[in-house]
Amino acid sequence: MTEHTLWLALTLALIVSACAAGAEGDATPTKSAAILQAGGPLKIVGFGDSITGIYYHTGGQRAWPAMLEIALQRLYPSAAIEVINAGISGNTTEAGLARIETDVIAHQPGLVVVMFGMNDVTRVPAEEFAANLRTIVARCREAGAEVVLCTPNSIYAEDAGRPTQRLAEFAEIVRDVGAELDAPVADCFAAYEQLRQRSPSAWRLLMSETIHPNMHGHKLFAEEMAEVISGRPVSVQDVGPIMPAIPHATGLLAAGKPIKVVAMQPAADPIEAVLRGMYPNAQIEMTLWPTEGASLAEIELWSKSVRGLTPDLVVIAVPREAAAPTEEAFIRSYSWVLNWSLGFGLRTWDCVALMPSVLEPATPAASAREQLGEALATDLTRRILAGQDIPWLDRLDGDARPAAELLAEWFAAQE
Repeated sequence: MTEHTLWLALTLALIVSACAAGAEGDATPTKSAAILQAGGPLKIVGFGDSITGIYYHTGGQRAWPAMLEIALQRLYPSAAIEVINAGISGNTTEAGLARIETDVIAHQPGLVVVMFGMNDVTRVPAEEFAANLRTIVARCREAGAEVVLCTPNSIYAEDAGRPTQRLAEFAEIVRDVGAELDAPVADCFAAYEQLRQRSPSAWRLLMSETIHPNMHGHKLFAEEMAEVISGRPVSVQDVGPIMPAIPHATGLLAAGKPIKVVAMQPAADPIEAVLRGMYPNAQIEMTLWPTEGASLAEIELWSKSVRGLTPDLVVIAVPREAAAPTEEAFIRSYSWVLNWSLGFGLRTWDCVALMPSVLEPATPAASAREQLGEALATDLTRRILAGQDIPWLDRLDGDARPAAELLAEWFAAQE
C-alpha cells in the first residue's frame, strides 16, 4: 500500500453520488410511485441472472432486491413494500422467459424490475436479446405489472467472453427497448462507467471479482432503480451487515452440537478459547488457515480450500504484514479471500473478520507517512469487508483491553 491510496479516500464519496451524476434534472416518477405514496401495498419482483440472485459475491444473504426494498422504504416509510428476488445464476433472457410464469407472474407483482444481459452477451444474438426483452415487458404488462428495465454493470476488461464494447452495445439495446416501449430504464451501466472514469479505485470497490458486483455495487443498483421508480434520490450506503453475525455457529453450540471452524493463524487459538469459555462442553474441530509470513496472494490461494471443508464458522484475520504489490492487487486478492470463504449460493455457514488491531494493536508509527499508510490500509480493508456484507470486529481508538476480552465481549453479543 502506498501514498497514492490517498486518492481512494478522497474519491470514495463518489460511490454515493454516482447515480445522480448520470442524470440531468429530476426523474419522472413511475406509476408505482403513486401506489407507494398512497401506502401500497406494492409487490415487486427483481428478475434476472446471478447479478440479481443471492450468491457469494454479495455475501450470500441478500442482493439488490433487498437493498431496493430498503431504499424504497426510506422514500415511502408508510408504504407496504415486498421485493422478491427472482435471479438465477447463468440465466439469459431466453432462460428467464422459460420461467417467467412461475418465478414472476405467479407472485402477482405490481412492478417487475428486469436486469439481464451479462450472460446474453456471451450466447444470445443482439436481435434476439432485444426481442426477448420486448416479450418480457409484454408478459409482465399483460399480468398487470409495470416494468423497469435495467442495464447491467460494467466489468473488468480482461474478461474475454464479454468484450467491453459488446456489453456496452447490449446496454444500449436495453435503453432502446425502454424508449420504444415507454418503459423506464435504470442505467446502471452508465452509473458504473461514470464512476470508473472519475475514480478507478472507487469503481473497483464496487466489484467482488471481474464480473459480479459486491454489496457496494448492489447498493448503487438499488439507488439508481429507486430514483427511477420514485423520481427522487435516496442513499443506502449506511446499511451495514446483517446482525447478529454468527447465528449458524451459535445455534449449533447452544444446541450442544459439534461445529467446524476454519480460522486464520493469528485468530485460531483465541477464538477457540472464547468459544470454549462460552460453551464449556463445546465440540470444536479447528482447522488452521496458515498466514505466517504469507503474502495476500498466498492467503488467497489457500482460501480455495475453504468450501471443501464445509465449515460452520470461518474467521478471517489477515495479518497487517500480508502485502500486495498494488492497491488494485490488494482489493482483488482480499475480495477473493472473502469470496472463497463463502459458499457459492445462499450462505450456509457464518463468516466474520477480525481487523489486525484486534489481535495485534498497532504500535506508534515511525513517521506521519507511515501513520497515513496504516490509516488508509485499514479504511480500505473495512470497505472491502463491507462490500462483501461480512461483519467485522475492530479495536476502537484508545481501547487497550486484551484481545481475549474484546473477542469475548463481541461473541457474547452475538448470542
